[in-house]
Amino acid sequence: MLIKIPARQGVAAHVQKGQKVKIINTHGNQVVDFWAFNVEHPGEFMSMEHCRVWLGRYRPKPSDVLITNKRRKILKFLEDTSPGVHDTMLAACDRYRYEQLGCIDYHDNCTDNLWEALAAVRFKPTETPCPFNLWQNTPVDAAGKIEQLPTVSKRGDFVLFKVLMDVVLCFSACPQDIVQINSGRPRNAHYQIID
Repeated sequence: MLIKIPARQGVAAHVQKGQKVKIINTHGNQVVDFWAFNVEHPGEFMSMEHCRVWLGRYRPKPSDVLITNKRRKILKFLEDTSPGVHDTMLAACDRYRYEQLGCIDYHDNCTDNLWEALAAVRFKPTETPCPFNLWQNTPVDAAGKIEQLPTVSKRGDFVLFKVLMDVVLCFSACPQDIVQINSGRPRNAHYQIID
């Protein structure tokens, strides 16, 4: 069954070791911030900085195993039908980021989406980890500058992961509409848990 990740919002789910999760870029232009937490220890989570050291590269790809901040295996990346352009460097946006971008009123953001979605499934993390920003096209150029470009995925592209420990997963359909990473128009995405 496909479950909607509503535009600008987050959802979370408990997923058991051995199950798979498929995340679908339904419209092709949507970034999805993605987190995984050890269900038994909220302070242990998929860590992008630890994954970069473990993998020796900036972007995970199929066959890679992703690890936690305790350097334990949490997810295996099985499949990617997109061009493989994802981000592991940028923190989730928050109210302070939108204030820097000139917002005076409240703006939906992935940090609040994370906490609200996890509260809905009765799980409380200890912090907001850096997400695995699926389909986010933010390459680092030769001078070290991070560019913020539209996604290069197409409608229906998906990624598939195998869960390697009991987890709580969280997905946020990024609400960013000021810079161009979502082509200025946040949209729904979907996910599916597969036994």
